[in-house]
Amino acid sequence: MSISCDMLVFGGTGDLALHKLIPALYHLHREGRLHRDVRILALARKKLDRAAYLALAERHCRAQVARGDFTTEAWQAFAERLDYLPLDATQRSEFVRLAHHLGRSGNRVRVYYLATAPDLFEPIASHLESAGLADPQARIVLEKPIGHSLESAQAINAAIGQVFAEPRIYRIDHYLGKETVQNLMALRFANALFEPIWRAGHIEHVQITVAETLGVENRGSYYDHAGAMRDMLQNHLLQLLCLVAMEAPVRFTAEAVRNEKVKVLEALKPVTGMDVQDKTVRGQYGAGRIGGQEVSAYYFEANVDNDSDTETFVAVQAEIDNWRWAGVPFYLRTGKRMARKRSEIIITFKPVPHMLFKKGEVNRLVIRLQPDECISLQLMAKAPGKGMQLEPVELDLNLAHAFSSTRRWDAYERLLLDVIEGDSTLFMRRDEVEAAWRWVDPILKGWQGHYRKPRPYPAGEDGPEQARQLLERHGHQWWH
Repeated sequence: MSISCDMLVFGGTGDLALHKLIPALYHLHREGRLHRDVRILALARKKLDRAAYLALAERHCRAQVARGDFTTEAWQAFAERLDYLPLDATQRSEFVRLAHHLGRSGNRVRVYYLATAPDLFEPIASHLESAGLADPQARIVLEKPIGHSLESAQAINAAIGQVFAEPRIYRIDHYLGKETVQNLMALRFANALFEPIWRAGHIEHVQITVAETLGVENRGSYYDHAGAMRDMLQNHLLQLLCLVAMEAPVRFTAEAVRNEKVKVLEALKPVTGMDVQDKTVRGQYGAGRIGGQEVSAYYFEANVDNDSDTETFVAVQAEIDNWRWAGVPFYLRTGKRMARKRSEIIITFKPVPHMLFKKGEVNRLVIRLQPDECISLQLMAKAPGKGMQLEPVELDLNLAHAFSSTRRWDAYERLLLDVIEGDSTLFMRRDEVEAAWRWVDPILKGWQGHYRKPRPYPAGEDGPEQARQLLERHGHQWWH
C-alpha cells in the first residue's frame, strides 16, 4: 500500500497528462496501489470547472485503458480523488491561491509533476517556494528534455536545486519504466550464463534502435527546435546504452545503480570536429508511403519551417573507453517515419574461432522493447535432413506469455508509484543528465561547424543510405 500524498499535475489538459498520467493513476487506483487519502489535482490554463475536466479525463481514459479494465464503478471511485484548478504557471500570485486550495499538508507528501514545456520548470519551482509549497517532504518530477544543451541543462538543474534537494528531484525517462528494460538488468546480473561473455572479448558490436512510423504529429513547433538528437538520442538511447554497458552495482539501490550509469557516460569517447562526418549521420524524411498511405515530407508538417534543416533521423557510432568495452562499437539509431515501429537492442557476438561448417552465422541476443516485449537468443542448429546444413533458430522469452496471468504495467504506472514511495532508482540524477549533454554537445557543435543538410530518406524506409554505409565500413550491417 502506498503512502498518503497529493499528486499535482501541471499541464493537466495536455497530451501527456490525459493519455498517460491519468490512465496510469487510474490503474494504480483500480489495483489498490494508492493510499485511500491520495488526492490528484490537475492544473492548467484552461478555464474548466471540475465537472468539465472529469468528463474530459474520462473520455481520454476510456480510450487509453483496455475495455476489460475500465468500469464505470472504478472510474467513479477514482474520480472522487480527482480535481481540477485553472492556473497560469507563469504568475506567482496564482500559487498563493493554489496553497489556499490545498490547505496544510500535515504529514502528506506532495508530488509536483511538471508535464509542461521545459521553460516553465524554473518559474514553477520558484513560485512553489514563494508560496510555501516546497516543504522538505515535497517532490518534483521533471519530464525530458532537461534543457537543449549542457549549459541550459545546468541552468535548469541549478534553479531547481535551489528549491528542492537532489534526492527530491525525479527526472523521468519513461523508457526506464518498461518491463523489458528492467529485465535487461535481471538478464545481466541474475544469470551466470551471460556475465563471462558480456565484454569486448566476446561481443562484436551492439545496436540500439528506436524507430517510429509516426511523424511529428502536433509537436512540430517543439520538434523543429529539438530534432532527433535532443528529443530521443540524448536521453532514451543513452539510457539504454548505460544499462547494456554498466558494471554490476555493489547493491541494488538508487545511488549504486546511478553511479554505474554515470561511469558509462563519462567513459564515452568524445565525437568532435571532423569526427562527426565519419561517426554520425543526420537524416530528414521526405514524402513516401507508410502502411499503404501517402505521407508528406517533414517540411510540410504543421508548425515546421518550409526550409527546415532539423534532423528527424540520427545514427551515431559510439565507443566506450574502458576495460570491458574497448574496441566494441555501439551503433545508436533513431528516426521518425521509418519502415516499422520498433525499439530493440541487438547484442552481436563474435563468431567461433574456427568455422567447421559452411554456413555459420554469428549468435545474437535480441532484446525487444516494443511493439512486443521479448528477449530472443539466436543460435545455429542443424536443419532436418542429410548433411550438416545449419540454420539460425531462436530461443524466445516472450514476457507477455511467460507472465500471462499478470497484467503488464505501463511504464508510467511504475514510475509514478516509485515517486510516491520515494524510490529514485529508475530516475536520472543531475550528474547523469549533464554527462549525457557533455557527450552530445560536441556532436551538435560539429554539425554546425561542418554544416551539411540532413540526408533525405523517403518515409517508410529505415533512414538514409549513409546510415547503412556507417556500419558497412566496419563490416557490419543493421539487423532486421
